Amino acid sequence: MRGVAVSQRVDVWESRNERRDALDQRLAGWLAQAGFVPFPVPNSLSQGQLEEWLGGVKPGACLLSGGNEIGDPLERDRTEAQLLKYAQRQRLPLLGICRGMQFMAARAGVELRRLDGHIATRHAITMAPDAEGELPGEVNSFHGWGLKEPPSGYKVLARATHDGTVEAISHNSLPWEGWMWHPEREESFCDIQLGRLQGLFGK
Repeated sequence: MRGVAVSQRVDVWESRNERRDALDQRLAGWLAQAGFVPFPVPNSLSQGQLEEWLGGVKPGACLLSGGNEIGDPLERDRTEAQLLKYAQRQRLPLLGICRGMQFMAARAGVELRRLDGHIATRHAITMAPDAEGELPGEVNSFHGWGLKEPPSGYKVLARATHDGTVEAISHNSLPWEGWMWHPEREESFCDIQLGRLQGLFGK
């Protein structure tokens, strides 16, 4: 099965003086359900050490997960920036989920905006007329930041039906997508999303 390098959030435990990398078990389960092996990426590695780690693991795809705000913690930003460069250099498939999509957009020069009505809710999405494939008609929503238009080099796959904010993007030349929702947080994994992930990652 193809291995996927998965970025992790950082949880700070001040009472133990620890900074912990963490990954929702449901995300690992979602990847496994689709037929992939998740490899959580450490956030504590230097640039050279991460290059060696990636060279040893040789992932077939990358996933930028959700959680944390961009800019805090900085070590996660550095890790994900290097993952984007690696995926671009190797032309690997990449998926950004929620914060991961926001990070992709921010690195491409888009200024994120505060959104209302997108935290701990569900809403409909509308696919762009020229979007290929299939996406669910309704998604969960756990983000307070978003974007009105896609970054340079990307096109819109879907928008939130109620306010037109961008909910999914795809890169114009690389096998990259970003989804603002959390497919792993569904009560049962959605076949449409599993199939789209398999198509993106080359299952």
